[in-house]
Amino acid sequence: MTIRLYDTSARQIRDFVPLTPGCVSIYLCGATVQSAPHIGHIRSGLNFDIMRRWFEYRGYDVTFIRNVTDIDDKIITKAADQGRPWWVIGYENERAFNAGYEALGCLPPSYEPRATGHITEMVEMMRGLIERGHAYEADGNVYFDVRSFPGYLELSNQDIDDLRQPTGENETGKRDARDFAMWKAERPGEPSWETPWGRGRPGWHLECSAMAHKYLGAAFDIHGGGLDLVFPHHENEIAQAKAFGDDFASYWVHNAWVTMSGEKMSKSLGNSVLVSEMVRKWRPIVLRYYLGTPHYRSMIEYSEEALREAESAFARIEGFIQRVTEKAGETVAPAAEVPPAFAEAMDDDLGVPQALAIVHTTVRQGNSALAADDKEEAVARLAEVRAMLGVLGLDPLAPHWAGEADRGQDLHGVVDTLVQLVLQQRESARARKDWATADAIRDQLNQSGLAVEDGPDGPRWTLAPR
Repeated sequence: MTIRLYDTSARQIRDFVPLTPGCVSIYLCGATVQSAPHIGHIRSGLNFDIMRRWFEYRGYDVTFIRNVTDIDDKIITKAADQGRPWWVIGYENERAFNAGYEALGCLPPSYEPRATGHITEMVEMMRGLIERGHAYEADGNVYFDVRSFPGYLELSNQDIDDLRQPTGENETGKRDARDFAMWKAERPGEPSWETPWGRGRPGWHLECSAMAHKYLGAAFDIHGGGLDLVFPHHENEIAQAKAFGDDFASYWVHNAWVTMSGEKMSKSLGNSVLVSEMVRKWRPIVLRYYLGTPHYRSMIEYSEEALREAESAFARIEGFIQRVTEKAGETVAPAAEVPPAFAEAMDDDLGVPQALAIVHTTVRQGNSALAADDKEEAVARLAEVRAMLGVLGLDPLAPHWAGEADRGQDLHGVVDTLVQLVLQQRESARARKDWATADAIRDQLNQSGLAVEDGPDGPRWTLAPR
């Protein structure tokens, strides 16, 4: 058994070899909390939640760090525009992100550090970089000297002579326009902290280098984040950490975006779909299926039609689970192991689409067993399905999703009583061979959003995919 991952720095899929046998350390760039999350933001957390679950299934002890960037130019700008404290905006949106992660079934991180809680570690890192000749102070700012670090731009594979480094306001005193700010001098009305070089606030890149060092040490296994972070953020993280003396991450793993009309979903483009709104329109487990089942390195083009297709596909899985559970007369426990083909797909760079194909194949086999009245075979297939869905965080019988089922249980009972009365009328029409009336009743139920299926034990209804 060897898990293989695509490493952005190597530009190829590599066998995963942990620094410490049996343990995996992961640092994921988490939320910058200037606004509430859209589904593009949450996709990253969800993809790495699946990675974490698979490592744990394979027997690894996982330490998973997901930071919160709670001080940032955009947060400060929004605070000024709204006339509210910057920390109020940050905390409101941090809670919104955590609510989104929770709604979609992401496991909580081992630790979730905030940038503002680690100023001391950032000052220590800057002091070390200045002493080593990799950084310098100018006008109260502290800059990293990119030409002092020979490995700069290896991750993004750029030529330093062609580099266009993003530059913020008041970044004065640079020796080279390509140098980037680790610390920004105090400006009137903005939050600031005391340092040996004057009051100011941290730059985005410094925050993650310092927090990764604090919680995972000088070397760790996997650094993750969205594809848009390769440059400048991750490139600058590497420069700071390695120039400081850290080995930093062994593997760099990046997830692709959720797009709309071919463009990356973002607040600035005005094309975002907020998680808080989406979970009102769609069941959260369906959203997880939609966002989590494409390969993490594949773009997802958002559309209502694609979500409806995901809803229909997941409904087929849920219908199978419900029918076998009814047949068995009890809840069927997940199998101890997933099928070998599923495991092979997941080991190969987290091949969720291929693994999901095994889920659907197993569902079809289970349905065939039900049709043949082979209860033992159907139960065995359900056990396998639950094991596979559990790894993906999609088992509707798991404790996290039980509340979702419970909320609908009372209403389901009321609807079932009413539908059974209608189905009895349909059965009476069928008994007297009044096929026109029987078909009309069935069509009316379909138009109401209910699907009727005739079986050897009589008709049964389910909610039809919308």
